[in-house]
Amino acid sequence: MISKLELQNWINEYLQGTEYELITLNVSAGNDILIEVDRLAGVDVDFCAELNRFLVDKLGDEDYSLEVGSVSLTDPFKTKMQYEKNLGHDVEVLVEGKKLRGQLVSVDEDTFSVDIEEKVAVEGKKRKETQIVTHTWRYSEPKYVKYDLKF
Repeated sequence: MISKLELQNWINEYLQGTEYELITLNVSAGNDILIEVDRLAGVDVDFCAELNRFLVDKLGDEDYSLEVGSVSLTDPFKTKMQYEKNLGHDVEVLVEGKKLRGQLVSVDEDTFSVDIEEKVAVEGKKRKETQIVTHTWRYSEPKYVKYDLKF
């Protein structure tokens, strides 16, 4: 079986000095390898092909399947860089069993903030009014955060 740690070391070696980050590395019992990378400026298909060739050379005669690509637009964010990449975009947040949608407005070391349109009670008014409310969470609090595809 192919060592996940060895693969991770090779990938990190290749990514060193680039703007790319390793997002996903999965190795199944049958040596099916899935690698997903990302960067702020988006992923170049030629870069993925070069990383693939680099790993094929390292793996030699092992019996495996190898897939190198970018993260899907609908996958949950896994790194701070992915939050930074989506700053200003609409996101979906699943927290405490509720799906919330809004605009990702800030990202820092420990937290991120999303502006969400909500109906809120206003003193002196009978009806609730729609207002933008900023919610801030630690990265570990929501079950997931992902780009919101509006169809």
